[in-house]
Amino acid sequence: MKAIMVMFDSLNRHMLPPYGCEWVHAPNFERLARHTVTFENCYVGSMPCMPARRELHTGRYNFLHRSWGPLEPFDDSMPELLGTNGVHSHLVSDHGHYWEDGGCTYHTRYSTWEISRGQEGDPWKGDVADPPIPPSVGDRSGRMWRQDWVNRRYMQREEDQPQAKTFAQGLAFIHTNHAEDNWFLHIETFDPHEPFYTQEHYKALYPHRYEGPHFDWPPYRPVRESQEQVEHVRSEYAALVSMCDHYLGQVLDLMDQYSLWDDTMLIVNTDHGFLLGEHDWWAKCVQPFYNEVAHAPLFIWDPRLGRRGERRTALVQTIDLPATLLEYFGQDLPADMQGVPLREAVASDRPVREAALYGLHGGDVNVTDGHYVYMRGPGSSANQPLYEYTLMPTHMRARFSTAELQDLELAAPFPFTKGCRTLRIPARDGSWRDAYQFGTLLFDTQADPVQEHPLDAPEVERRMIDLLVGLMRANDAPQEQFARLGLIAG
Repeated sequence: MKAIMVMFDSLNRHMLPPYGCEWVHAPNFERLARHTVTFENCYVGSMPCMPARRELHTGRYNFLHRSWGPLEPFDDSMPELLGTNGVHSHLVSDHGHYWEDGGCTYHTRYSTWEISRGQEGDPWKGDVADPPIPPSVGDRSGRMWRQDWVNRRYMQREEDQPQAKTFAQGLAFIHTNHAEDNWFLHIETFDPHEPFYTQEHYKALYPHRYEGPHFDWPPYRPVRESQEQVEHVRSEYAALVSMCDHYLGQVLDLMDQYSLWDDTMLIVNTDHGFLLGEHDWWAKCVQPFYNEVAHAPLFIWDPRLGRRGERRTALVQTIDLPATLLEYFGQDLPADMQGVPLREAVASDRPVREAALYGLHGGDVNVTDGHYVYMRGPGSSANQPLYEYTLMPTHMRARFSTAELQDLELAAPFPFTKGCRTLRIPARDGSWRDAYQFGTLLFDTQADPVQEHPLDAPEVERRMIDLLVGLMRANDAPQEQFARLGLIAG
């Protein structure tokens, strides 16, 4: 048995032809859908990048207990479990967050791994002289902005871009090992995450008139730009999706060449989407997690079942993917894993769960039953109490400061910490960019798929609150999370 996961970052479901988009050029995603089962109701869990990847290892939500950070000493890691049980796992990636303080324990759980440098201001090339930077939309400055323009000088050719190098490494693994058994290959590219940097022949697929300043890296804030600039950025994003499509096609070519469809599972997924002006917002994490961000694409081929060209409505999440891979390789699931193997959902659309929970530490806590989406905001502007529970106190690119650690305590073990007490650290500002300002929102996503008209429906809200509270309790949420949201835990 073999398995390949191709994971993109910030891949928008609504920008893919298999999900109804008619203007983005992505023929290999269409080809993929013909070879796999396409999931209609896949939702994110913990946001954003590394919280989602912790779920990919552990099959548990991250966001109720801590923010961005490494794998914990008590975490069960899917690729590590595979390796322990005789399945070689190999990661190829250009996702720079793996090599930072807040992601430093993920890639080393694989049997072997390779990296490609240069994405999104990665501190890669050490040019002391300032690079030429064109006038750009918005207030762009700082280390990452400068470094990104340094890096671009070294990736003028497509084959020098991190995505191209990452897929080349993945394809090399397949060429070398296609006749071997018991391996899992994880090909992960940061694209189409911002900045939307790619080659001119992909941009040429989206001809449009734009004479404004450079703009391929939207800020994390409300849209202040013109409609012309919004449309330009959407074209830049689409061009990068078309590049992703090209390299996905190379994986599909090898699936054909080596008849890997006979004995190799294929999963194509993402961690979340990205707002490109919808709801008058750019990006993610600041505003509520509208479906453009939370409703994700997912494609699965299971050679044991032979289901292809079909669609599934079962409500699934990222936490289900490690369980799916472990079951596929005949491994037992850890007791703490709460995701569910998707074999029966692929086979017959058997339901996996009644509702799905998702969110970001300190932000809204959201729940969907596949029909309604309920976004529960903090109960007050203070957004308190809020704590981090961790034995690995690091943020995205830095360790916790000594000031943050002054008031830490030892917490009692949670059921999933294997008897370990964790540090209980007050969250550094008690709020995720003022989550309270958005309030609590309820949407009927069948009648209002673009979530423009919040509902006032007390009976529906009560049922969604019951689902929310039940899932939080089932996931061992700290009691203060209920208090922060103005909920009763019992």
